Amino acid sequence: MDPRGAQNLLHHLSHLDDHPDDAYADAGVPAFTSSPDTRPFRERGRLARKSLAYMRSVSRAPSVAPRAGRAAPVRFRQESFVERHPGTCRDRTTRDIWWRLAVVGKAMREVWVQRGLPDLPFLLPIALDLRPNGEPGPSLGNMLAFHFARFRPSDTADLPRLASALRNQMADAVRQGQIEANEVAMSFLQYRPLAMIRRAVRSIPGGDAFSFNCADVADFPAGLARCFGRRVVNAYHVPAVPPRPGIGIFFNRCAGRINLVVAWIDGVLTDHDVTRTVEIVREELGWLRTP
Repeated sequence: MDPRGAQNLLHHLSHLDDHPDDAYADAGVPAFTSSPDTRPFRERGRLARKSLAYMRSVSRAPSVAPRAGRAAPVRFRQESFVERHPGTCRDRTTRDIWWRLAVVGKAMREVWVQRGLPDLPFLLPIALDLRPNGEPGPSLGNMLAFHFARFRPSDTADLPRLASALRNQMADAVRQGQIEANEVAMSFLQYRPLAMIRRAVRSIPGGDAFSFNCADVADFPAGLARCFGRRVVNAYHVPAVPPRPGIGIFFNRCAGRINLVVAWIDGVLTDHDVTRTVEIVREELGWLRTP
C-alpha cells in the first residue's frame, strides 16, 4: 500500500463509521485494487527486463551515502510551515518536485561536506503516482513507478539550473519508456522477493543502494477534512526509511499547512544535521513557521 492508498483506506473507514448501515447505498463500492494488466506475459516480461537493465545502467557510476554502520531505531522530525507569499509565481515554482529535490540536495550536500564525502553523484528513486489526475484510485497494491535521479552535490550551487536538469532527466526517461517499464517491473515484485531489486541496482561503495529518499505526497484529501466525526487539524506521512541509505525527506500539505518530515536511522544524521536540513529547506522555499 502506498501513501495515497493509505489515505484512501482511511477515507473508506471514516465513511463506514459515518454511515454504518448504508455506506455505499447511493454509489458503487470503490475499487480497492487496480485492474489487472491485460498485456501478454511475454510483453510484460520484456518491459520488466528493460527496467532492470536501466536500473543497472543508472547505478554504474559510483555514489556515496552516509550510513550508521549498525542496526538502530528510526527517528523523525516534523515541522509545519505556510507560504510567505501564497499564490505567487514563486509559490507555484517551489511546489515543483524537481525544485524541491534540488533544495533537498543542497541540504544533503552540507551533510556530505561535513562527513568529508567526495563529490560523487547522488542517486535516488523518485516515486511517481500512476493514478489518474483527480481520481482517488485503488487503495491496495502498488500504484507507483520510480524514476532514478542522479546529480552531483556541487550541482546544487545553481538551483534553477539543477531543477531544470532534473526535469529534463525525467522527460528523457518518459520518452525512452523507462517509467512504463518500471511500472511493470514493480508489479513483478509480488512474484519475486525484494532482494531482486537490491541485486538489480548494484550496491555502491559501503553497501548503499541510494543516497537518500525524497517524495512529495501532495495534498491530504479534502474528503478527510473530518475523520471519524472529528475535524482534522493536520495530517502527515512518516514513511519507513530502509537502513540504507537511512535518510528520507518528505512533503505534504494539509489544512493550509505545508508539512516537512525528516526521517532517519539513528546515527546516520545528528540532531544538528536535521535542524540544518529543515532550515535550508525552509529558507530556500521561502516558508514561514506556523505558530
